[in-house]
Amino acid sequence: MNFPLYFSRKIAFSKDNKNNLSRVIIFIGRLSVALGIIVSLITVSTGFGSKKAIKERLADFSGHITVRSTRSNSSYNTSVLDNQGLDLKKIRELPDVESVQKYATVTGIMRNEHNFAGIIFKGVGKDFDSLRFKKFLVAGTSPKVTEKGYYNGVIISQKIAGDLHLKVKDSIVTVFSKADQKPIYRKFEVVGIYRTDIKMIDDQFVLGGINQVRKIQDMKPDEIGGLDIFFKNVNDIDRNMPEIEKLIGYKNYAEKATEKFPQITDWISIFDTNIALIIIIMLIVVVINIIMVLLILIIERTNSIGLLKTLGASNAQIRATFINYTLIIMIPGLLYGNAIGLGLIFIQKIFGVIKLNPENYYVSTVPVDLNPIAIISISLGILIISGLALIVPSYLISKISPVKAIKYN
Repeated sequence: MNFPLYFSRKIAFSKDNKNNLSRVIIFIGRLSVALGIIVSLITVSTGFGSKKAIKERLADFSGHITVRSTRSNSSYNTSVLDNQGLDLKKIRELPDVESVQKYATVTGIMRNEHNFAGIIFKGVGKDFDSLRFKKFLVAGTSPKVTEKGYYNGVIISQKIAGDLHLKVKDSIVTVFSKADQKPIYRKFEVVGIYRTDIKMIDDQFVLGGINQVRKIQDMKPDEIGGLDIFFKNVNDIDRNMPEIEKLIGYKNYAEKATEKFPQITDWISIFDTNIALIIIIMLIVVVINIIMVLLILIIERTNSIGLLKTLGASNAQIRATFINYTLIIMIPGLLYGNAIGLGLIFIQKIFGVIKLNPENYYVSTVPVDLNPIAIISISLGILIISGLALIVPSYLISKISPVKAIKYN
């Protein structure tokens, strides 16, 4: 029989704990553990959820990986993608690739009697992933581009629609300028309105037919400005990047979704620091409270310690008993903390109770990510670290004399 475990369970569930100082101490210890679990769960789930949500929005709108011509550089007017070394068939056949869509972009100005807006007109083709884009639609439909003739429908952002007082089925004139040439005017019909909550996208991008861009840019019917490559999972980007670079030719380059907007990437990286800092602070608070619980329990049960020593129990056995006793006390706190923390997370996930300003946070509600590994790791981590932290203060038991302890009152 494991004496320390057996005896720690006996005193942990003893009725003597109900009417003495240990009842208050046990409550404080469990409360600190529960609060530590709740705060840690919420921090991790919202931190990881925000990172994932922002990354997915960036990637699902503009492609997990984008392929462009090196001649395009940072210009929004795309140059023709070079076909030398570009193996589109093999890219589509990669196991993690879900879809590939071609596009071309050109800058312009939308204007009417109400206002004007500088835009990036992104022309898409018949392979446009409308199902993936559907999550961004707030009104109207996705573009139905056949690449036969010139598709006159456009999808504008909710921000642009508000600035220009436009709604679905309204018409809007767009002006495109080219060097040493007269401005080119096009009249489009608004077929849809989207919203990503990412300011850099919503302020600029308009979706339309690729043939419109080809005409404005003097491109041939089969020429494109770039490729948007979508994977089955946004986390597949880094793993597939080297393979994509091998299949696009040396005159083209590949760019990850997160690299297109470095300011957002830098902002997302702050989450890791904040998550680590909050968890460390909560861990310190929990450990300090649990050590306090152990020390007070030792002082309160000095007589019992002296009696155990008199009966032949070693210091190591008594230390193990009180460490086990304290850890058993923590378990209800862990259970209540997980129940409350997960409950709050599920409420936010289902109902989106807490809202955010998308101009500052790139999402309109606080996103949460329920990762089972993270949930289990938090509880086990707090339990294990607390157990290790109790080893040093438990050596106070070694200083207790059996004779004096029995006389102690």
